[in-house]
Amino acid sequence: MLQVAIVGTGNISHMHVEGLLTFPNRCRIVALCDIYPEKAVNMKEKYKLEGCEIFDDHHKMLSSGLEIDIVHICTPPYVHAEIAVNSMNAGCNVVVEKPMATCLAECDAMLQAEEKNKVVMACISQNRFRNSIYKLKKVAESELAGRIYSTQVNSYWWRGHSYYDLWWRGTWEKEGGGPTLNHAVHHIDMLNWIKGELPAEVTAMLANVMHDNSEVEDVSFAALRYDDGSVASITSSVVHHGEEQGIELQCENAKISAPWSVKAELCRANGFPVEGGNKELIDQLQKYYEAIPDLDYEGHIGEIDDVLTALENGTRPMITGIDGRKTVELITAIYKAGCCKQFVKLPLEKSDPFYTFEGLLKHVVHFYEKSTSIENISDEVITLGNI
Repeated sequence: MLQVAIVGTGNISHMHVEGLLTFPNRCRIVALCDIYPEKAVNMKEKYKLEGCEIFDDHHKMLSSGLEIDIVHICTPPYVHAEIAVNSMNAGCNVVVEKPMATCLAECDAMLQAEEKNKVVMACISQNRFRNSIYKLKKVAESELAGRIYSTQVNSYWWRGHSYYDLWWRGTWEKEGGGPTLNHAVHHIDMLNWIKGELPAEVTAMLANVMHDNSEVEDVSFAALRYDDGSVASITSSVVHHGEEQGIELQCENAKISAPWSVKAELCRANGFPVEGGNKELIDQLQKYYEAIPDLDYEGHIGEIDDVLTALENGTRPMITGIDGRKTVELITAIYKAGCCKQFVKLPLEKSDPFYTFEGLLKHVVHFYEKSTSIENISDEVITLGNI
C-alpha cells in the first residue's frame, strides 16, 4: 500500500484525489498540504479521507515523521521545483502537475535530485492517456498514412477576464507564462510524443488581446521546423470560444487527427483531387483505428495507474522528467522567439538567457501590469479539454 501526500489542494488536485481513490487497495492518501489549510480541511471532508493529516507547509509535512511514498504536487508552477526537490531529498517519489517547472534550470535541478536520491519522478500529461491521442499515435506509428510532413496543433481554450483575478495567475513570476505554458503544455507534450523529437528551429508571435489584468500572453502562434524538413504550427489560446482543441497530422498519404478524422486524396492528371478521395486507404485507416483496444483508464486516472504500476514493479512511468523537460524546452523556445522576435535554434544551451527563470523574467514582455488580485476563487468547476 503506497502512502500518498498531496501538496496544493486547488482545482486540479481534485483530479488527483479522484484518481487515487480509484485504487483503494494500492494507495492511501495520508496527507494534504496547502498554504490555505482550510482548503485542505474541506478536501478531507469532501472525500471522507479518514486519518489524513493536514499541513500548511510542505517542510513541516516532510519532517513530520509521517510515512510518505509519493508526493503529488498540484501547486502553482513557480514552486513545483522547490517542492519536488525537497520531497525527493526526503526520499519520496514525486508526481508533478504540468508544467514540470518554469524554466530549464529548474527542470535540471529536479532531474538531478531524482538521480541522486534514486527515486521516481513522473510529470502529468494526462492526455497521453486519452483514447483519442493514444490511438492517433498508434495509427501514426503504423505508417499506413505515411511520413508526417506537417502538423497543426490547436490548443484552443477560453477563459473570462476574472480568470486572471487570482493572485498568482497572469504573472510571469508566479504562473510562469500564459496559455503557451499552462494550457498548450498538454498539446505540446502530445506533439513531442508523436513526433519523437524536438524541432530544430522555432519562431513565434505572442499577444494579449482580451485580458488587461494579466502580464502574460493570452494567445500565441508558433512555427516549427524539424531536421527532416517537416514543419508544425501551434496555436495556444485562452480567447477561443468553444474550446475546440485538436491535433492534425498531414502525412504523405492521408490526414489523421484527434478528435479522430481521416482524409486521403487521390490525384487527377491535372493535380486536382479526385472526388471522394482514396476510399480504400480511408477504409483501411478507419478499420485500423477501430481495432485498437481502448485504454483501461483515461486521463488522470490512467496516468496515476501507470505511476502506481511503475512503483510497484520497479519500472519507469510512461511520462518521466525527461519528457517534462522537453516540453518546457519547446515552450521556452516559443517564449524566447516571441519576446525577442527571432528564430530560435534548439537545443537551448545553459548559457542561454532563457535557461534560468531569472533570465526569462528579464527578457519577457509585460503586456499589462497586474494591479489587483484576490486570494481564492470559490467556484471549483473547471474544463479539461475535448481530446
